[in-house]
Amino acid sequence: MTLAAARPRSRAHVVEQRPMRHPDATSRAVMTRRGWWLVALNFLLPGSAQVLAGNRRLGRFGLGATLVMWTILVLTGLGALLMPSGLFALATGSFIPDFLSWFRPLPLTLVQIALIAYAVLWIVLTIDTLRLVRLVKVGPLSRVAIAVVAVALLVVSGSGAAWAAQAAGTTRDTFSELFAQSAPVVPPSDGYYNILLLGADSGEGRDSMRFDSISVVSINADTGATTITGIPRDMPHFPFAPGPMQDEYPDGHTGYANATCGWGSGINQLRTEVEVCQDGNKLYPGTKERGTEPGIEATKDAAEGIMGIQIPYYVLIDMKGFADLIDALGGVDIDVKERLPKGGPAYDGQPVDDWAFGWVEPGQQHMDGDTAQWYARSRYTTSDFDRMRRQRELQEAILAQTTPQNVLTHFQDVATAGTNIVQTDLPQGLIAPTLVNLAMKAKGQPVGTLELTPAGGVDEFDPDFAQVQQMVHDRLHPATETEAPSS
Repeated sequence: MTLAAARPRSRAHVVEQRPMRHPDATSRAVMTRRGWWLVALNFLLPGSAQVLAGNRRLGRFGLGATLVMWTILVLTGLGALLMPSGLFALATGSFIPDFLSWFRPLPLTLVQIALIAYAVLWIVLTIDTLRLVRLVKVGPLSRVAIAVVAVALLVVSGSGAAWAAQAAGTTRDTFSELFAQSAPVVPPSDGYYNILLLGADSGEGRDSMRFDSISVVSINADTGATTITGIPRDMPHFPFAPGPMQDEYPDGHTGYANATCGWGSGINQLRTEVEVCQDGNKLYPGTKERGTEPGIEATKDAAEGIMGIQIPYYVLIDMKGFADLIDALGGVDIDVKERLPKGGPAYDGQPVDDWAFGWVEPGQQHMDGDTAQWYARSRYTTSDFDRMRRQRELQEAILAQTTPQNVLTHFQDVATAGTNIVQTDLPQGLIAPTLVNLAMKAKGQPVGTLELTPAGGVDEFDPDFAQVQQMVHDRLHPATETEAPSS
């Protein structure tokens, strides 16, 4: 047998044994079928197309990167199911000690870089796969279809990786912007983490607005059970916890009796009083560095004096952007008890029909941000105490909507809205794993409420603060059967 006669049989043998790498290029059917296989493999297992038909070194690198990404994804899924608080702490760097707090954004930064790099690698592998397909050798219709499908699959996979990279960056930036990196974590007080929750409404020319809503959120450090205590914004003559305001008012708050700082002694006058009529930075030095303000610190001291508990942290929600957060969460569900007007009168005694530009109708409603905002704000046809109740209902409705699935679905909008309307001094080291873990424990438990109003048994004009403190203690530490007095 001559050498020339042996070569065709050798080539046929190679084609038969390794058709992906050495296809029969003269057969359009073979090349078309091979092209579809390569595109599918590139999508399902990036790098496998190159291992079978192209540069094996590039293919092995692609397969290795794919294996690493799938391993990380599986471990992340297991962490989310079995140890969500630990996963959150790992992602946000909350496990890093305070003296190395500048490294806390690093884990999510590395995740973002890895996702972007993998997306770029996928693009390279897809382009190389189309080169290996040799489109000129496939059938005319499949030539276009293979190219379109390859690009479409790249868009699907690439957009997923790009979204994940953006989410990682947004989480990092939002977490760093909202929560203090190096603030110390205060241990629970008498078994509770207590947080002052303030609602304010900013606007043009309002450098020192008053708080429209004042509450204290108490989270049980063992069970995660949450109680929200509402403090009437006009509560008078309240005591202060030890500190600069107690030195100013040892017998309880009397207030400034002038138009600049407000008349009377209501707790919602404190911010204006401290920041406009007194030297707040002298009373509470270093507040800016701690992520707070003198007026907020004075209100903390007042809430501590009223309730008899330690309140180390605050969260301030600016109602100006409140509607954006509601819309980002997809709205809230509220059972409206009575018809409420939108807007307010231009002068006292003006009929409601003359100034109301809309109404919040009674009944079960799924509210958008604007409607929910007016549900919380409306006050001219009801009392301040009714308004407090509605604000508490709205807070509970927002908590009900803040599920992991809902936040993930509207992640970018929720993060943007959150940074625009929320101000707090909660430290990163407390958020994860502690508060995240407690939130998981509290899932499904009802949120308890305590209103320090006449309906709750508190005299609005002359509160008995010893009675108030006993009410708070009894609600947070209910007597067990063994502690109950015997009959």
